[in-house]
Amino acid sequence: MNKENILAEILTRKAVAVIRAKDPGKLKRIIESLAEGGITVAEITMTVPNAIQLIEKMSNEVDKNIIIGVGSVLNRTTAIEAIKAGAKYVVSPIMKKEIIEAVHEYDVPVMPGCFTPTEIQTAYEYGADIIKVFPADALGMSFFKSILAPMPHLRLMPTGGVTLTNPGDWIKAGACAVGLGSALLDSKAINEENYSVLTANAKQVMLSINK
Repeated sequence: MNKENILAEILTRKAVAVIRAKDPGKLKRIIESLAEGGITVAEITMTVPNAIQLIEKMSNEVDKNIIIGVGSVLNRTTAIEAIKAGAKYVVSPIMKKEIIEAVHEYDVPVMPGCFTPTEIQTAYEYGADIIKVFPADALGMSFFKSILAPMPHLRLMPTGGVTLTNPGDWIKAGACAVGLGSALLDSKAINEENYSVLTANAKQVMLSINK
């Protein structure tokens, strides 16, 4: 898939699982369990041990319908390494022009992290495909409505502050998709390898989005 195809799929599926697995050995089961519940866009963050190798492994081993990306990218080099390993999109907690340009050289969508109206618009002008509003819990849903009123051309995705039951509310507030981490990935369930909890969580998220 090229950049536009991948972007279209993410915008259609609307939920991105932000995975910061402490035990890389459980990563495949985590991703597959979420997919069973309907969340098929998985962001493996660079804070996961051996993230680049795991992106390559997951890209080859999980169902091809699952879109594997990379998160917590802080520089151009990491972005390129992750793409070469198989990442289909790149997410950053910050906004750097060099990351956006590098990712687009490989025809892959990029989602930089922004917080202020000026950062958001600047990221858009640099070519960001989706703008990750982070941390969204510090701003709230009303921020999305306020930003989109004068700038309806923006595609905004909140990360932080998204729960199992409010993704649909974020979408109604103007978000094009939502990113979920700790709310979705129950650490106790993962420690106990009770993956059915993750599937149930994913189903709850998708139910909220589709209601």
